[in-house]
Amino acid sequence: MFQSFAATGAPEQGPPRLAELRKALLRMGLTGFWIPRADAHQGEYVAARDARLEWLSGFSGSAGFCIVLPHVAGVFIDGRYRVQVKAQVADVFTPVPWPEVKPGEWLREQMPDGGVVGYDPWLHTRDELDKVIKLLEESGITLRAVANPVNALWNDQPLPPKGQVIVHPTAVAGESAPAKRKRMADVLRAAGQKAVVLTLPDSLCWLLNIRGADVPKNPVVLAFAVLHDSGLLDLVIDPDKLDPIVQAHLGADVRLAKPENFGAVLDGLAGPVRVDRGSAPIWVSDRLDAAGIAVSWGEDPCILPKARKNAAEIEGMRQAHLRDGAAMVEFLAWLEAAAHNGLTEIGVASALEGFRRAGNTLHDISFDTICGAGPNGAIMHYRVTDGTNRPWHPGELMVVDSGGQYLDGTTDITRTVVNGMPTEEQQACFTRVLQGMIAISRVRWPKGLAGRDLDGLARFNLWLAGQDYDHGTGHGVGAFLSVHEGPQRISRISEVVLEPGMVLSNEPGYYREGAFGIRIENLIVVQEAISLPGGDARAMLTFETLTWVPIERRLILQERLSPDERDWINSYHAEVRKKIAPRVSAAAQNWLAKATEPLGGGRILS
Repeated sequence: MFQSFAATGAPEQGPPRLAELRKALLRMGLTGFWIPRADAHQGEYVAARDARLEWLSGFSGSAGFCIVLPHVAGVFIDGRYRVQVKAQVADVFTPVPWPEVKPGEWLREQMPDGGVVGYDPWLHTRDELDKVIKLLEESGITLRAVANPVNALWNDQPLPPKGQVIVHPTAVAGESAPAKRKRMADVLRAAGQKAVVLTLPDSLCWLLNIRGADVPKNPVVLAFAVLHDSGLLDLVIDPDKLDPIVQAHLGADVRLAKPENFGAVLDGLAGPVRVDRGSAPIWVSDRLDAAGIAVSWGEDPCILPKARKNAAEIEGMRQAHLRDGAAMVEFLAWLEAAAHNGLTEIGVASALEGFRRAGNTLHDISFDTICGAGPNGAIMHYRVTDGTNRPWHPGELMVVDSGGQYLDGTTDITRTVVNGMPTEEQQACFTRVLQGMIAISRVRWPKGLAGRDLDGLARFNLWLAGQDYDHGTGHGVGAFLSVHEGPQRISRISEVVLEPGMVLSNEPGYYREGAFGIRIENLIVVQEAISLPGGDARAMLTFETLTWVPIERRLILQERLSPDERDWINSYHAEVRKKIAPRVSAAAQNWLAKATEPLGGGRILS
């Protein structure tokens, strides 16, 4: 099994660990300390060694941070985790709604007499820190870079990961690594910059056409690099991760340096050096400043090219989704037949992984499967453990959010299913979510719009009912890389312009605490839209659907759908049958035929 169901956090250890940390802060002359979820690479998913927030508090969410003061320890969590955090932290920690409450404002309120709050310069970015400093002006509160006291207290802290690097073939990547380095070097020269410091693991993997195994479920390499305007690259990496095949792939223009020599690599640079203030650890710019090397703030040049998938990457994603769709159909056919046999969340998640592995092409799952039955479905990023595992009772909904890592693509799909017959209220809520998913699937928009311009389309019918959901409608997805990839999003706060080749999720939802959760998710890719008769002569974009798996018909109130919405469902299901039926067993084909029967009153669009 790729997925483990052991509990990783230890909430009962929170109080004694917090007490020891406060003693350490006194010895260091600090009033408080800031513990982020992130690692030195600002990863959403972190290696076991970097799970400091979970070690201290028990909170295992993929975003958040804790600020420890003498009288309060605030755990800052966004809307995805406000149910989860209640079950994972002891009462010595205080959940704080974030980003509604900003850390600088909270510190001013909690520290009216001022003080010194420590931070680890490896774990925070310049952008993050500056926003807090601005809010602390004239407060008497200062921030100080210090050695991380959590590391000193964590006696059994895991060692740094040593996952083996593999070559990502050019045929799948669609562009050679030397060609990518040349393109990025051209960007530097055009900006008058001599080099750029790269700290994001997926940027490095994309640029060098490599993949790794340092972070669970994400095939990335934890390393740093400096790309020079000549195209030469200094790769700062543990040499144990590289075998001769990978070293030959990297070639003579990639020079290797050990992690302990990263500072020396930076010291030897000529400026100006580009540094991304939104992703690079503060330690990098501090080191360059100390060496008298000019820092030129600018975005990691790999971010947008990586997000704009080329033709080979998109085709790889299509093929990965067809294989994954076949596994999902086999799973859903099994699930419906076995629903009355006392299934549990762990049993369902284990079976799903088995169906994915049966195809012999699965490299890993792309994240721990979210399998929440009944009230657990309302925990948006629920991770079932041996301690939380519950049966799936008749009449309950179950949210199954999962994905696979394949050598040619990454998948992420959510389906909400019901054990038996649903209530009308469950159907009404599901139908509103479905209407939002359809709206995003069908939308056409003028070039130049961002994710925030589309986000409201997915929420319209929920808003009419006085409902909403506390997460974005869609996140970017990598090509055999991180399942959550920036910078593109469909979110009310996303200002990144959507461009052809960007792959995103389309996943509106609805969550009723203590009762049920609903989410429906397909992956989509931005494409040029064909012109329509009578339309304006302006460039438009649209989405191509990548995910081909039936949507639970029993949960749809057909009379609530418009004719266009029914047509979309019928056409989508017809395409699912066409693409997936030849790939599955006879039993699954029988189930698929029933699961994709046309809704009444709708058409199948050609």
